Amino acid sequence: MNFFSKSRPGQVPATPQRPAPPGPIRAAASVALANAGTHSASPGVASNSARQSNGLKEFLWQLEGIGHGHLLDLGPARQTTITFFIERGYKVYTEDLLATWQYFLEEDNVRAKKILEGADKSEFSPEARAKRFLETTMLYPDETFDAVLMWDLLDYLDTELMTKLAARITALTREGGVVFAMFHTRKPIIFHRYRVLDGQNLELIPATCPFQPQRVFQNREISNLFSRYRSSKMFVGRDQLREGLFVK
Repeated sequence: MNFFSKSRPGQVPATPQRPAPPGPIRAAASVALANAGTHSASPGVASNSARQSNGLKEFLWQLEGIGHGHLLDLGPARQTTITFFIERGYKVYTEDLLATWQYFLEEDNVRAKKILEGADKSEFSPEARAKRFLETTMLYPDETFDAVLMWDLLDYLDTELMTKLAARITALTREGGVVFAMFHTRKPIIFHRYRVLDGQNLELIPATCPFQPQRVFQNREISNLFSRYRSSKMFVGRDQLREGLFVK
């Protein structure tokens, strides 16, 4: 994987001018704050833990050259995360993708059971379902976002949706934009949600998850998923997590 070619402190990076994104977009500043904290940790699970994140630190450093922009958080709305980026001049949008995908599957399974035996059910294949799902969510224009918090979603999605989601995020990210993703080095026992505590620390929140971990990515597989990005960097932790930064 290639390391970032961005100049280090001491040089003055050009700050691109970012126009407002076209089309209707649902902002987290108005709706996500009201829902913050609705995805609580599982009863009886250990208290939340903090994690020093070199990936987050690098993510923020990369964003310094962009100035004010638009950020997409693919986890549940967390007030601390939203406030952290709003205070830095970002407009924050949230899409709790795992929860939305779970709801979609539940509704789709009910619909599938009503189809007569022997009828065409091709629209319920994994590929067709992934396509239909992405036609109903994240309805943003291409190149809307300067930054994306993907977290570890790709570890939990089936192959068809995982590959299509990676492609959709690539399309939604502007040239020069940054994606922050996480990958487990072995299948996790405990599922976590994440929120930003400060400029170099994340909080890991144990939670229930409707999906089992689907895979452990190899480096080549990650490279292939983000092959359209001009540079990337990985941080390997001792807690079986890899943090990936991808600059388009």
